[in-house]
Amino acid sequence: MKYKLIQRANPQDRNQSKWYAQPVNEGKITRKEIAADIVNQSSLSRGDVSNVIESLIDTLPKYLLMGKSVSLEGFGTFRLSFSSEGAETTDKFNTSQITSVKVVFTPSVELKAAIDKISFEKTE
Repeated sequence: MKYKLIQRANPQDRNQSKWYAQPVNEGKITRKEIAADIVNQSSLSRGDVSNVIESLIDTLPKYLLMGKSVSLEGFGTFRLSFSSEGAETTDKFNTSQITSVKVVFTPSVELKAAIDKISFEKTE
């Protein structure tokens, strides 16, 4: 993976700065490109693969909204999480106090192992 060095000031002392590595984004891959890549590795047609990807994208939120964790073995697990403001008593709590709903992704052991094999290359 390529990285570049960025100089950033110390927020507590603006006169001091250090250099930090920042990943270089090499662009986006679209669903269509992913489907084409999968087609080359399987006996499925591009339409079949595209339909499966589209169905996964449509179905995943349904399970998350049901309060389920969604495990894609070999890839990782998705789940919903949120924060809330506190209430003095349970009677005084209402759902408007729930904030910051987000999707949490936990990579699988296999994905972590693949990422552990990363090598780095400096770019300008």
